[in-house]
This record gives sequence, structure tokens and C-alpha cells, in this order.
Amino acid sequence: MTSITISDAFDSGRIQSVQADQADDIQLRIDSDSNSDFRQWFHCSIQGIYGENCTVRFVNASETSYVEGWDGYNVCASYDRDEWFRIPCRYENGELIAEFTAEQDRIYLAYFTPYSHERHLSLLARAQASGLVELTTLGQTVDGRDMDRLIISGVPADQRDSLKQIWVIGRQHPGETMAEWFIEGMLGALLDEDHAISTSLLTQAVFHVVANMNPDGSARGNLRTNATGANLNREWMEPTMAQSPEVYLVRQAMQQTGIDLFLDIHGDEALPYNFVAGCEGNPSYNETLATLESSFKVAWQRTCPDFQDVHGYDKDEPGKADLGIATNYIGEHFGCLAYTVEMPFKDNKDWPDEMFGWSSERCQLFGESVLMPVHEVLPNTVSKRGQ
Repeated sequence: MTSITISDAFDSGRIQSVQADQADDIQLRIDSDSNSDFRQWFHCSIQGIYGENCTVRFVNASETSYVEGWDGYNVCASYDRDEWFRIPCRYENGELIAEFTAEQDRIYLAYFTPYSHERHLSLLARAQASGLVELTTLGQTVDGRDMDRLIISGVPADQRDSLKQIWVIGRQHPGETMAEWFIEGMLGALLDEDHAISTSLLTQAVFHVVANMNPDGSARGNLRTNATGANLNREWMEPTMAQSPEVYLVRQAMQQTGIDLFLDIHGDEALPYNFVAGCEGNPSYNETLATLESSFKVAWQRTCPDFQDVHGYDKDEPGKADLGIATNYIGEHFGCLAYTVEMPFKDNKDWPDEMFGWSSERCQLFGESVLMPVHEVLPNTVSKRGQ
């Protein structure tokens, strides 16, 4: 029998091998984020298993940050690193257990379909080839990677003073790779010259897109933190270049442009639905913003069955929002419509897919669909343009 090897020595790889002596008892440990106690993301390969009946046990699943995430979860798997399917799992006695027969010698397993740094760079390169896009670098991360922003509009730069300013960011939590798949889909539609909604939007607004807010954490295989161990989505009140340069640099750019509409794209471990979270707990939340939020949700529900507004997070009590969270900070500081978009790690329970679950392809389609509600509410958006 060929010896079995476990590897995480690649972009976003993270796992600890406990035992791999035989295919029917491969034991793995989910590793914590670098410089942090968060623990949920994994991405690894298993080599030397062709034709074997495999049992893979994640032996410390009960010690992860979101244990409720294992209920109804099925692991993502791929042989060619292109098509990712789901392997049925069960959570039992504190372990996440996957059983399958290996169809090839090496299989890749991941918490969700990975989105590599190379694909990220390719996405930026394709986008900048459009005559509608300017690619700018805001600065560097702790590990020295570029913090890149795409500026997109159909109006010449010297004629944009009256245009709305839309910011879309993703992957503050790097393991929530569905966020960049979503943004890839959104950009594909936004840069399609035959897409009427996009053409209309780009005469009314300038889009500022940060496809990956946390490139260091993404490459390191972290779930929620950057290279210093900071949870970027708690840093918005007082970011620093030492601890959270990603937020510091992006927030600085936002101050220069102002914001009329803001979307922060995420994934949720526990809830098998697509939903949004708004700014109801902000001190300055008012009826105008409530109406905008409602209009946005109604428009998205009407045009995309994958979106729903029944299941989601409990709303913050008035005045008690955590302003270190991006959506709350932006909504409060700019007085604009600001939403966190959440997608599942599992599947969309309303429209399940047994083979693929909630997949990268569905994330891309969902990203395309967000342009419809944006287009509907944009004329009515308001903003203080920063203070």
C-alpha cells in the first residue's frame, strides 16, 4: 500500500496531521489562525488513497470557534482544484467525520471552496483591462502584500463630482472565501458592456471595490484574522498601521471619497441562508435609513430567490451597535445605507444542492444579482459625506 501523506504547504493551506497510517482512520486537527485563538478554517491535501474507502476524522471539531457550524455541514472536496463538490459529513462525539471512496490518488479538502491569491491577482488584472477601471494600491499589509482597490465608472474622472459613491469590500475574514467569489461575479456583470443595469449604474455612481481586505490572512489559511491576529471587522473605530493596516488604509481612502452605499461581504458558519445585517443599533439610525434598508431587501427578494429576510441575526438594540464593525461604523460615520451581506458555509436551505451545496458558482451568481437592488435604491440614497 502506498504511504498516505497530508499536506497544507500551499496557498491558504492549514491543518495538523494526527494519524494517517491507514485510509480508514485518517485523523486531522483543525489548526488555529496565526497569532490568534480562532479555529475553523482548514485546507489540505491527502495523497496516496486511490481506490481506498477513506474515513477522515477532524478530531478537535468540538474545540473550534463555531461548533454549531458542523450541524448540517458537508466538507468541500476536489480532485482537480477546479470543481469542488461536497462529501457528506456527520458530527459525532466531538468529531467531524467524512467518509468516501477515493476516485484519484490525491484529494483536496477545504472548509469552503478556496480563493487563492493568484486568482485574486488575476481578477484584478482582468478588471483593469476594462476601460472603465482604475486599479490603485492604497498601501501594504503587514506581510508586504498590496492593498488594492478598483475604481469603476462609466463617467470620465473630471466629471464625477455629482456621482454617488459605492464601496464594496470582501474577506475581512479571510476564510469566508465566498465573499471574493461573490465579488468576482459582481465585477463580471458590472464590467459587461451589454448589461443594461450595469451601464445605468456606471452613469450614476463610482464603485470602489476592495475584493480582498485581508490578503495576509487569506494566504496564511486564517479564518478570521490578519497576520497580527487582529479581527479586522472589529477594528474600524481605531485601526492602526501596526495592527490593522488593511482597515486603516481603506478607511483613509473612504474619507477622501465619501460613501452613499456600502456593502461588506461575509460568510456565516451556522445559518444555511443568504441574508443581510444592517445598522438598526446605530445612534443616528432613522426612518430614512430604515426605509432604504427595507427597499433594498424587498428589491433583492423580488429579483433573486436565493436571498431571504426571514432568517438572520438578531437586530441590535437602539444605540447599542458595536461601531468597531465595518457596517455599523460606515453607516454611522457617513449616514448612508450600509449592509453586511452573509452567505452560508453549508447550503441555502431554501434551494439546496446535495452535490455542491452553496458553491462558488452560486456565490458568483448571487454577486451578479446584487446590482438589481443597488440600482433600485441608489437614487434615494443619502450621505453625510463623512465628518
